[in-house]
Amino acid sequence: MTKAEMIVAVAEKAGMTKKDAEKAVSAVLETVTGTLKKGDKITTIGGIVGTIVQVNDDTIVIETSDDRVRMELTKWAVSTTGVQTSVEPAAAKKSKEEPAEEPAAEEKENSDEKKPWDPEK
Repeated sequence: MTKAEMIVAVAEKAGMTKKDAEKAVSAVLETVTGTLKKGDKITTIGGIVGTIVQVNDDTIVIETSDDRVRMELTKWAVSTTGVQTSVEPAAAKKSKEEPAEEPAAEEKENSDEKKPWDPEK
């Protein structure tokens, strides 16, 4: 989601003018990016997770793994501090999953039969 799309979405959901929504969104983004510091764990808008090792005026440098892979990113690319997880609770995910189908009676009877293409049997 771009900043412009976020402004439109905030304006619609909060019943604000686009100008007021732009001020609110800008304030939130400035607050988030202004408080970034070395050692913070962040998630970018693209889903990259890393730990900040350097903070510059407009950019940050993060390490993305234990083997010290470093990336320089603009501050506006930070989505959240901390590791962002799925917003859908695990219980809701499980309820959406299809239950496994019960094998037909014929398949149950022949389940001990070895099949030529099955390396496990």
